[in-house]
Amino acid sequence: MTDTSTPAQGAAAPFLTAWFEILDGDEPYRILDLISDDFSLSILFSTGDGNATDFAGGRDALVGYLEQRERGTRTHHLLSATTLGQDELFLGEVRRAGVPEATFVAAGRVNGEGRLQRLLIGRSSEIRFT
Repeated sequence: MTDTSTPAQGAAAPFLTAWFEILDGDEPYRILDLISDDFSLSILFSTGDGNATDFAGGRDALVGYLEQRERGTRTHHLLSATTLGQDELFLGEVRRAGVPEATFVAAGRVNGEGRLQRLLIGRSSEIRFT
């Protein structure tokens, strides 16, 4: 029922794994093609010292998040993942130029058409899982 494989065994959260690969690639705006019409998200982005920004809403909030990103600087790396039904959970590490900067957890719900319907991400530079 629950897949907890490591990346070497195959992606346990295939949608979110592909999502972060696209986000880190040359055309991050392609993720906009992967969301449902009723998509909603909340990305709580902590930079430490109690400072955080919450990108919350629908498509426009995701566009706002994409516009502020430092493209090509930060990359997402899978630590562990699992899938249960239409829900995927992804624990990862953000690296800046290859150096660990933060840990994040993402939860996504993929609808029946294979599009991302809900996305919740929390990021903190205050804790590491490696």
